[in-house]
Amino acid sequence: MSKFVPDQVLEEIRFRNDIVEVIGSRLTLKRAGSSFKACCPFHKEKTPSFHVNSQRQSYHCFGCGEHGDVFKFIMQMDGLDFMSAVRILAKRVGVEVAVEDDDGAGRFRKALLKLHSEVAAKYHSTLKNGDKGAAAREYLKERGLTSDTVDDFLIGFAPDAWDAVLNWALKKGYTIDQLVESGLVTAKRTEGSETKHYDRFRNRLMFPIFDGQGRVVAFSGRVMDKQAKAAKYVNSPETPIFHKGRILYGMHKARSHIAKSREAIVCEGQIDVIRCHQAGFQSAVASQGTAFTEDHVTALKRFADSVVIAFDPDKAGQDAAVKTSRLFIAAGLAVRVVSLPEGEDPDSLIRKRGSEAFREIVDEAGSAVAYQIEIMSGRENMKAEVGTMRVARAVLGMINVAPGPVQKTTLMKEAATLLDIPVPALEEELSRMPKDRTRPRRAAPEQSSQSSRPASGTNAGARMDATPKPAARLNPVTVAERLLCEHAVHVADFPEIGDLVRKYLPLDMIQDPMCRATVQLALEAQQGQIPIEEIAVDADSEELPVSEFVLNLHRQETKVPGEEFKREDAVKDLVLQLWRNKLTAERNLLNEDARERRAQLTYDLNSLRNWRDGRPIIEFELE
Repeated sequence: MSKFVPDQVLEEIRFRNDIVEVIGSRLTLKRAGSSFKACCPFHKEKTPSFHVNSQRQSYHCFGCGEHGDVFKFIMQMDGLDFMSAVRILAKRVGVEVAVEDDDGAGRFRKALLKLHSEVAAKYHSTLKNGDKGAAAREYLKERGLTSDTVDDFLIGFAPDAWDAVLNWALKKGYTIDQLVESGLVTAKRTEGSETKHYDRFRNRLMFPIFDGQGRVVAFSGRVMDKQAKAAKYVNSPETPIFHKGRILYGMHKARSHIAKSREAIVCEGQIDVIRCHQAGFQSAVASQGTAFTEDHVTALKRFADSVVIAFDPDKAGQDAAVKTSRLFIAAGLAVRVVSLPEGEDPDSLIRKRGSEAFREIVDEAGSAVAYQIEIMSGRENMKAEVGTMRVARAVLGMINVAPGPVQKTTLMKEAATLLDIPVPALEEELSRMPKDRTRPRRAAPEQSSQSSRPASGTNAGARMDATPKPAARLNPVTVAERLLCEHAVHVADFPEIGDLVRKYLPLDMIQDPMCRATVQLALEAQQGQIPIEEIAVDADSEELPVSEFVLNLHRQETKVPGEEFKREDAVKDLVLQLWRNKLTAERNLLNEDARERRAQLTYDLNSLRNWRDGRPIIEFELE
């Protein structure tokens, strides 16, 4: 069931949230005439080009082109959807907005969120107060975690009891189904087929896991008894509100810091992240009891251009660092990997040697290629031919996933230097290797068979010829197609572009093959939440080098007049222009056809006159 907020409520929220105050709470604004300016939070710059206009209640960056209103700023800054931004701004000014689904699933999710929030508060209170949390408090004190840090991350303690949360939650009115679905309570059948329920977390230090909106959606519990045979960590299972492959621990606190520095520190565990934040490394995050996924990478790519991986230096940590590096490189991010001393992790290193020692190691971190060569050289006999070949092929396998030519060339040169192998030799070896992709290879676009009539449905499934012939020029028919492509390549940041095209523009109306392929790939990129540069490489052919075309479009400034504009409005105008072009062409064809018909009719009438006056013809017909 869809969510709905009346326009008057949205306007009330917008009116009460002055954009200068909202942005000023995140950035350092300086008055510049009738507006305010700051360094843009969405790209690196030294000279401020990010302007906030109090009269228009809008912002615009003249460096990267980002623009919008107060809702858009919160969406971009925090990586949220529109409804989430509405909730945050409504809460800021005390406006109540009922936007949750009114179906059963919506109510159930809301109950689970409320349950997790209350249980987190209960665990935290147990840790901070009373005898039950005394051992946990002492443990945290020994680990050097301050009271402020414990409060910031809402660290708690689950008492050593089988039914503490179970009984407490039932008294609060929660049902057994809600408790089991939340993962806080486990069900077990006895020999007599009776179902017993008990707390999942017992005698454990509790780390709440927050989603992007700062809501508690799960827990990770660390065992307190060092002699216990139980697993060191127990995590919440997947639930309707928690998907561990999508959530990064600490992201709700690190997000704004990552956006400012454009770099994230990636750790292995919660304690590492908490230690880093306490020591001033507030861009640290970690995966949630699982290997890094493409969803994790996508979440970081919204805010970061590069990552620093700080995993444990044991073999498992090294292998995980290489595997994770491949994912980030495949997404086009720069990757550096920290080389920690043996037996240390970020938490222990900072505790023993201080934050400056960790900062030096982070600053000295080399590329993922250099790290891979370093660890593999320790495992292979580099004096033997086979050892060098194994290391070279493994490194080329990582380089092979880089989507951009600049990144690939840079890594190739570094590998050649470190391996003492000429670049041409590595390039030759790379050319013989199969194209390594982190996602399934996509077929080239095919020709759409849709009607050219606008429809409310989708044309995302429309395809184009697998081998369309390239146009002699980029815009043989209309400049509008090229301008549309300049917007379409930014569909990841402006999904409304894809929505408009999908709804109102059949792809077979785009006559230039390169432009048609680019728009089609943009729709696929939006649907699969994949960077268009990556799938463009997969769609490349000798006849249609679409990846180069897409790369060139990214480098250019969009040719839309005016200092402040909305891409959505520009795309609307372009779609209308393409329809005008089509209808004009059809009208011209009709006029041309009409002229031909008039000419034929005139000829026929003249011929009839000739037949009427020309007696030889009549006499022939009579015979």
